[in-house]
Amino acid sequence: MPIALLALAIGAFGIGTTEFVMMGVLPQAATDFGVSIPAAGYLISGYALGVVVGAPLLTVLAVRLPRKTMLMAMMGLFIAGNTLFALSPNHELGVLFRFLAGLPHGAFFGAGAVVASSLVGKGEKAKAVSMMFMGLTLANVIGVPLGTLLGQQVGWRATFLLVSLIGVAALVSIVKLVPHQGRPAEASLRGELSAFRKPQVWLALAIVTFGLGGGFACLSYVTPMMTDVAGFQPTTVTLLLSLAGLGMTLGNFLGGRLADRAPMPALCGALIGLGVVLTAFTVTAESKVGAAITIFLVGVSAFMVGPILQARVMEKAGGSPSLVSAAVQSAFNIANSIGAYLGGLVIAAGMGLVAPNWVGALLAALGLGLAVVSATLDRRENAALAAEAAALASNSGSLTARA
Repeated sequence: MPIALLALAIGAFGIGTTEFVMMGVLPQAATDFGVSIPAAGYLISGYALGVVVGAPLLTVLAVRLPRKTMLMAMMGLFIAGNTLFALSPNHELGVLFRFLAGLPHGAFFGAGAVVASSLVGKGEKAKAVSMMFMGLTLANVIGVPLGTLLGQQVGWRATFLLVSLIGVAALVSIVKLVPHQGRPAEASLRGELSAFRKPQVWLALAIVTFGLGGGFACLSYVTPMMTDVAGFQPTTVTLLLSLAGLGMTLGNFLGGRLADRAPMPALCGALIGLGVVLTAFTVTAESKVGAAITIFLVGVSAFMVGPILQARVMEKAGGSPSLVSAAVQSAFNIANSIGAYLGGLVIAAGMGLVAPNWVGALLAALGLGLAVVSATLDRRENAALAAEAAALASNSGSLTARA
């Protein structure tokens, strides 16, 4: 794999850390700002809103920029947002700066996925994209636990100053390692928007939203499940989250390799696996060993979906992949919000702390249904192309015989 992928992975590591570490240091930030935990939760939702808004907006604004320039600009904005957040004097500005830090998230991954796939041959594109996303999953194994520990020992502001330094390392790596991409001559706003006329693009985004929403319905409430149901001590939750992160890393690795060989069978298999594992979690949550194994498998099955659909949506977009690639990140964060919201509803309804797993299984089933529809459209398109090719060959043969 090209060394330039390392630069993209470092950037993904920083982005993944800042997105998820807020959950680990939320109590410290709430105390510092003098607000309640629910009010401090806006520091999480503010970032997610920045991702949803920034992914299409910044991609559209920079559609004609060379993609290396785009990557550097997004990482510069990432550094600024996290540094300002670390220096926030109050909660209101803190939410604003978290929104700012979230803006470049989707646009970075959108441009990064296009760059990663351009660095390798046809049969290794999804693998290259998964190597970039490996940084995102490793953030849950290394960055989030270490950032949480740093926040607990030194203060949450030190955590986000460290995140800013990771951003600086990523920026320097991009400058040094990523080759010049040139200005995308074929890129235009009209061309990028035209990709959204294709039903397969919308289907891929919907599968991300509902399929991954199933995983997030579980992961959003994994801490109370592990402490109040499985019986783990709160001090061990960080290790369990790292175990889930290891599962995410393995799932991303497997998804990237399977996507280049058999994307739709791999996608359907991952969604079936996610539904089965989440259903099993309603039972295994009662056992410490069973719960630990299952949370690892949730990470594996859920994050197999990401690189497969990232590669698929770029393929279906044709010559205008940047905006739809960025839109995948918006769909990812919408999945996070939907999963957390629906999981919270069933808990509030008194159905118990394992009830989000049932919600997740149903969402995974919905994602699987959409994947089957997408695969059916693929078969029809391929059959039509084969029939057209046969007709052309027949006409050509007839003309040759007459001559």
